[in-house]
Amino acid sequence: MSLIAKDSGDGSFTPVPPGMHLARCYRIVDLGTQKSEYQGQIKHLQKVMIQFEVHGEDDKGKALVTNKGEPMSISKNYTLSLAEKATLRKDLQAWRGRDFTPEELRGFELKNILGAWAMISVAKSIGNNGKEYTNIMSVNPVPVTIKKAGLPDAFNKTAMFAISNPDMEVFEALSNGLRDKIKASPEWQAREDHEHERGERQSGAERQARQGSSFDDMEDDIPFN
Repeated sequence: MSLIAKDSGDGSFTPVPPGMHLARCYRIVDLGTQKSEYQGQIKHLQKVMIQFEVHGEDDKGKALVTNKGEPMSISKNYTLSLAEKATLRKDLQAWRGRDFTPEELRGFELKNILGAWAMISVAKSIGNNGKEYTNIMSVNPVPVTIKKAGLPDAFNKTAMFAISNPDMEVFEALSNGLRDKIKASPEWQAREDHEHERGERQSGAERQARQGSSFDDMEDDIPFN
């Protein structure tokens, strides 16, 4: 049986505590073009969410698990860009421990990071709504000493969702909030319009086929005078 991580959105989410944690990338979600505000400017940018499962213990020796005994998870939204100042480029280069080559900058497959382990730095911040959040501040490679000691067993099945070729099983496993955000993107709307038009064409073709078959059933010697 496949195991697909699901954020139930029931309010029982357990936030990852601040600190440096061992984590594994298990899900990447194409969010489509989203409205963003930065330094008072409104922009519409293509976004992607990268999600990690977290392993280990907090500074008090308590296992980093939810009340269900599952690894905690944390995600970070990025603008889908490898421009020089892009956060995605900065984090990926720090994680890989090297810069991108010119060839990689022309197109890097994000699926390459699925299942990869990292050390993530997590810190608290206060949102515009006054609520406290924990955010991924940096992503770094796993130290050799930790690798030699042995990495823990992976928990979640890796999953990737792309609007251009959607895996609907992965989509349905997302929280209601994430699904609504994706559905509001122009890319999803264009996909829905395309599916509707294709359905209309298929329906029209089926109607024509039925009409054609009814004419084919008529006898050839029907008089017209």
